[in-house]
Amino acid sequence: MARYIDLHPQDPQPRGIAQAVRILRDGGLIAYPTDSGYALGWTLDNADALDRVRRIRQLDDKHHFTLVCRDFAQLGQLVSMDNAVFRLVKSATPGPYTFILPAEREIPRRMLHPKKKTVGVRIPQHRVVAALLDELGEPLVSSTLLLPGADHPMTEGWVVNDELGMQVDAVLDSGETPAEPTTVVDLSDGVPEVVRVGAGDVSRFE
Repeated sequence: MARYIDLHPQDPQPRGIAQAVRILRDGGLIAYPTDSGYALGWTLDNADALDRVRRIRQLDDKHHFTLVCRDFAQLGQLVSMDNAVFRLVKSATPGPYTFILPAEREIPRRMLHPKKKTVGVRIPQHRVVAALLDELGEPLVSSTLLLPGADHPMTEGWVVNDELGMQVDAVLDSGETPAEPTTVVDLSDGVPEVVRVGAGDVSRFE
């Protein structure tokens, strides 16, 4: 059964954040709130969690997983960008955007699109996520908690706990989140292609 961790949305308790990070470092899978619904999170070296997420969400090997970063400096170490893409991504972060970009060699192959060798990256604007990443000290691998057949991600911790409490190791609850997922923009070829219209304004990419 999942550990249920109740957190203040603006000033998350350090003890609760530390509990969540211990679970992550021990190979756990967490459900956590973001600025665009709930997500599933795990560490880069946790191949087992990746398989668990594929089963929960019924995903194939072409699905892009996302590296959630603390800041732009951390994001820039994970993906390849030319100057124009660099400026575009920086202007839109933090915020409800996921960018598809060529991955650097340090990213495990299991994370990447099998043909394009790309990965999703994003910097959420959410206090709980920021505290989690500060304590963890590394990016968090993430997938929107969008269950098979659902139109929107899950938004309430107690509902996540009721439905997935036997499939994840911890649920972080800081109140209801926005229901709209991120806007996904593919920049892997240098030209913006909006793959999914979500919470982020797409006009800057047109």
